[in-house]
Amino acid sequence: MTPVSKLVALDVDGTVLHENGEVSPAVLDAVATASASGHMLMLATGRSWEATEPVMQQLGIASDYVVCANGAVIMKREGDDYVRHHVETFDPTEVLRLIHNHLDDGRYLVEYPDGFRRFTEGMTEWNLDGAEMVEFDELLEKPVTRVVVVSPGHDEQEFLKAVEDMGLHKVTYAIGWTAWLDIAPFGVNKSTGLEHVRSWLGVDRTNLVAVGDGRNDIEMLRWAGKHGRSVAMGQAPDEVKDAATEAVADVASDGVVTVLASL
Repeated sequence: MTPVSKLVALDVDGTVLHENGEVSPAVLDAVATASASGHMLMLATGRSWEATEPVMQQLGIASDYVVCANGAVIMKREGDDYVRHHVETFDPTEVLRLIHNHLDDGRYLVEYPDGFRRFTEGMTEWNLDGAEMVEFDELLEKPVTRVVVVSPGHDEQEFLKAVEDMGLHKVTYAIGWTAWLDIAPFGVNKSTGLEHVRSWLGVDRTNLVAVGDGRNDIEMLRWAGKHGRSVAMGQAPDEVKDAATEAVADVASDGVVTVLASL
């Protein structure tokens, strides 16, 4: 029997990329083998398209669609290029003012529908190529696809508590490994973006596979695991592992290779 082709959604950071931002030869080989076997590999990431494209090139993936900005931006391949095919936005004013009132040391970044980004002083841990530094008030009022908030003065648990106390509404948010917050339009996450892709491609839900390691992967893992497979990386927090149907070794041990080899 010929194996059934799977739609495989891969997170980027902590899944296919090591902490140093590199892809191991083992992952490159596994991606090439899975693709040659007819499986549809694609990326589903919180990164912007501009930060995702180099990873796709490095992996040798040329999927029909790419889910970026935690589901708020879906890129579509047209020939050798990709275009913004589906974009979700929201007004960041209310949530930014609320967070600003709670975090004395907050640093902020917003991404606009065309991919342009603005950030405030101190946002040093992110790739800011082509972005513009502005005062906080200049981040307000214009529709965005994404807001990122960093609070260097908090550790992870302190930040979790601070975000809980804020009572964020009318947005979707995920908390990262350290004290950073990723905010998307209400009801939008990787799973909603991937469901659009699944529908457009006509893939049966039993042929879904998703792999991730972060809290922004929880909805994606639940979505894929309902009828297919969802895999948490070994270093994932417990709540991420609880959302998956299985777990593999951590990213340092190239756990994703095990998943790709088992398709």
